[in-house]
Amino acid sequence: MPVISFLLFVFISSFTPGPNNIMAMAMAHRGLRRTVKFSLGVGSGFFIITLLCCSFFNLLLASVLPVIELPLTLLGVGYMLYLAYKISTSKDTGESSDNREGNLFLIGALLQFVNPKGILFSITLVGTFIVPYYTSYSSYFLLSILLGFTGFLSTFTWSLFGSILQKVITRYRRPFNLIMALLLVYSAFSIVVK
Repeated sequence: MPVISFLLFVFISSFTPGPNNIMAMAMAHRGLRRTVKFSLGVGSGFFIITLLCCSFFNLLLASVLPVIELPLTLLGVGYMLYLAYKISTSKDTGESSDNREGNLFLIGALLQFVNPKGILFSITLVGTFIVPYYTSYSSYFLLSILLGFTGFLSTFTWSLFGSILQKVITRYRRPFNLIMALLLVYSAFSIVVK
């Protein structure tokens, strides 16, 4: 496997703005511990998606992808636009919103199943860098763990920046939320217009 190309692809795809990273940064103003749950969910969901692509569905996805790509893209883009709407209209009431937001771990994990960037990233990564060079399920499992950890790290890094910039974000909450929402809309738009 071309290790340098693999690492560059993983780093650039994981740490650039996308639904996971933007959501983590936007929710970090309410506390880093809360976004750790979300980041762990993202990493776990990404691990599952990558493992499924590697182990079970790689050949199936290659033949079915042209059929499911449009509905999957529309579902993912719709969800991203919904998230953008929720971020742009959110108001900070000063109270804990754990009950309103639900289980952040579960939200982060389930987001991966409608995240077009993550799914297409997994399929591309598996098809280009993993399946041609590895054949054992243990290597698929280990690489999936590595990629899940990378998903956690990238999301946590963005939430850390959000936490560090908390005073600025709190002071300029409305413009910040609008910028984060616009970045999500841009992400959704960039998926539709390849």
